[in-house]
Amino acid sequence: MIALLGFLMMTCFIFLIVTRRMSALLALIVVPIVFAIIGGFGKDLGPMILDGLSGVAPTGIMLMFAVLYFGIMIDAGLFDPLVLKILSIVKGDPLKVVIGTAVLASLVALDGDGTTTYIITVSALLPLYKRLGMNPLILTCVSMMAFGVMNMLPWGGPTARAISALKLDANDVFLPLVPIMIGGMLWVLFTAYLLGKKERNRLGILQIDMSKEFMEQQEIAATVESDFKRPHLIWFNLLVTVSLIITLVLGVLPLPALFILAFALALMVNYPNLEVQKKILSSHADSVVIVVALIFASGIFTGILSGTHMVDEMANSLISIIPEELGSYFALITAITSLPLTYVMANDPYYFGVVPIIAQTAAAYGVDPVEIARASVLGQPIHAMSPLIASTHLLVGMANVDFGAHQKFILKWALGTCVVMILVALLTGAISF
Repeated sequence: MIALLGFLMMTCFIFLIVTRRMSALLALIVVPIVFAIIGGFGKDLGPMILDGLSGVAPTGIMLMFAVLYFGIMIDAGLFDPLVLKILSIVKGDPLKVVIGTAVLASLVALDGDGTTTYIITVSALLPLYKRLGMNPLILTCVSMMAFGVMNMLPWGGPTARAISALKLDANDVFLPLVPIMIGGMLWVLFTAYLLGKKERNRLGILQIDMSKEFMEQQEIAATVESDFKRPHLIWFNLLVTVSLIITLVLGVLPLPALFILAFALALMVNYPNLEVQKKILSSHADSVVIVVALIFASGIFTGILSGTHMVDEMANSLISIIPEELGSYFALITAITSLPLTYVMANDPYYFGVVPIIAQTAAAYGVDPVEIARASVLGQPIHAMSPLIASTHLLVGMANVDFGAHQKFILKWALGTCVVMILVALLTGAISF
């Protein structure tokens, strides 16, 4: 019954946000509370909500200061040369812009962090999309698809958790994933080509004055109007940003601490005047409040999902319905079921709670745990869409698109990525059939 309640809750939640009958923020709060009361967990709501909130607090803090930091970098003009360079390459061609989005997002995603990937990609390319009149849903779709594939790197969250949970060698798990990731990225580029071609047919190859003088005039006008541009500090800001990314990858300090320090340094150096600081913070207040509110709302959702044990029962019920005669196909089944399971679950409960159960069951049918580990990460392009992931809300918030509209737009393309990767996994023998 608890599993059924969990599935009904997820169905109701997805229906409400996709049909835009309720905002993602309200749905993340209202839906789990209602279903928890229906399930008889009303008296335990307080502790479950607090547990969920405490779990996402570091993420919420990190995202708040990350949005503020990169907001300062945008205001100061750090990404203006990059946008100018991209403009000079694409020459007003939407097709090249979308393909460039896929390439940029995949390169930035090498650090394995969705937050950094989305912040840098959207910060650099959203002004370009707006200028060309392109659909920002394409930006969020292609960026998320690229990250979903690149997140399978061994220092990314899913693969690292699978390796750790099953106590496997990283090379044994990851090396066979390389051709799978290549197949996934080829699909992402193919998707980018199709979407870009459609935009090119709609908008045409626009004739834009790309002269350096024109861009400098635009920058001067913006500087006079806002007093936020800091062209003389571009090398300092670049050094701080590169240092931040390197320390993020190396794990020198926890992410919240790194972004807090970077934010404080950037604000102090770029805008020492207190009145200007107030204007800068006020200009980013809306996006910060929305993103952080969504993060804490998702904490309520996950807290109730875990506290009621809905997530455990949902996973166990899906595993239990697999017929015994299909036991030898457990790796393929794991790959397929990873799509819905990783959508409704965070990485930790899935990889540390569900995957070991699957691996233990599969071992009884002669399936090597290393295949289960590989199969479990093939649903990452769908997992990247999950409303339970903080960076998902950051992406749609920064691009200023509706969460439900983004979900509907990306679903078939992300599903296609997973199908391609599963097929490549079967063809290369990374998982047995």
